[in-house]
Amino acid sequence: MNKVIVIMGVSGSGKSTISKLLSKKINLPFIDADDFHPQKNVNKMSEGVPLNDEDRKPWLKILNEKLIEAEKNKGVILACSALKESYREVLQKGIQNIQWFYLK
Repeated sequence: MNKVIVIMGVSGSGKSTISKLLSKKINLPFIDADDFHPQKNVNKMSEGVPLNDEDRKPWLKILNEKLIEAEKNKGVILACSALKESYREVLQKGIQNIQWFYLK
């Protein structure tokens, strides 16, 4: 079964750096969750306005779809600051083989 690996942590914890290195080491594709924000979220964040749970819903849905597709193929490593349990529930919906790693 193909693996979905999620590397999570706060901003600046090294999620992307470690995920990219792991991706090369175990030969799984890497995706960065920040690359999948809808333009509305990007605009809001660029204005210095924090996102709320409602803003994150479409972003989490997009990521979940990417993870489901990746699990059907080779698998994937996702760098994501999915710190809330409710976010993780959305991300893992429909995924059979997911592993979570939290960077402190």
